[in-house]
Amino acid sequence: MLTILTSILFGCGNGQNKSAVNTVGVNEFAVIMRQNDVRLIDVRTPNEYAEGHLFGAENIDVKDTLFAERIKGIGGEVAVYCRGGRRSLKAAEQLAASGCTVYNLDGGILAWQKAGRPTTTVETDVFATPSGKLVKLHALMHASICIEYDGKTVYIDPVAKLRDRTVDYETLPKADIVLVTHEHFDHYDTATLKALACKNLVMNNRCVELYGSGTAMSNGERLTLDDGITLEAIPAYNTTPEHLQFHPKGRDNGYILTLDGLRIYIAGDTEDIPEMAELKDIDVAFLPCNQPFTMTPDQLVHAAKMVNPKVLFPYHYGETDVSGIPAQLPGTDVRIRHYE
Repeated sequence: MLTILTSILFGCGNGQNKSAVNTVGVNEFAVIMRQNDVRLIDVRTPNEYAEGHLFGAENIDVKDTLFAERIKGIGGEVAVYCRGGRRSLKAAEQLAASGCTVYNLDGGILAWQKAGRPTTTVETDVFATPSGKLVKLHALMHASICIEYDGKTVYIDPVAKLRDRTVDYETLPKADIVLVTHEHFDHYDTATLKALACKNLVMNNRCVELYGSGTAMSNGERLTLDDGITLEAIPAYNTTPEHLQFHPKGRDNGYILTLDGLRIYIAGDTEDIPEMAELKDIDVAFLPCNQPFTMTPDQLVHAAKMVNPKVLFPYHYGETDVSGIPAQLPGTDVRIRHYE
């Protein structure tokens, strides 16, 4: 891997040094993009990205007028690609000018596909912890989330099939930690849990009873899962009188997952409960939005104002229209992904 070594030694020293851009072939690119500290960026348009992309790639369109703003703060090693290699080379030069070591896929995604490499439609968002480690959030579907951090993979409410949507977990990273919020079919999938065969399985008490094994957490409990990974069980329940039977108070969990200081709140199935006002320093929040089971859009907006996350993902929204939520939360980075 002479190219990689050369880049590490010499790639970031000169802000305008184009030697920090390394154009590499498909096989080398496939190795580079799997490294924990490499950020993978698809610089095509959102429509192109939606049609299929490399797993783990976030979408930052190089032709967007805000591209320079969106790449501010990105550092270290970055892998970029586009359709054929021309747009990504332009993006790579901008990233290299800011001090990154950049790997550009020769021939772009067309070369990737010609080589028989897989693509996906799973959307990815990437965040950095306070110490600079990357956290990759993959939107699987509905309430199912995959999180990669420091060589470990965390699944939340992994389900393989809902209506016409499916997730093939055999094509995804091996599970190191699995969290389940409660026992409803769109959160608790026995067959998928068995297929994942994860020894570090954390669920609410009822799910542990049903499954026959796992670590049970009750509301208010805290757990250290690994170095730099901690977990808090947060209440999740209905407050609307005619909906109390769906998620009774004290049974189900939401979770705060802390990864090297980055705090991620996965609310589970809940309404805008008063306990949300007690949550502090939330970086990323997943809040559900579908009545009668969870929140209305207005309730979600109220919940977001209590939690005050830096980034908000409405999720578990089914057929609920969540498109108007960003306009109601002008101070929050609201990202709509395919969590129908």
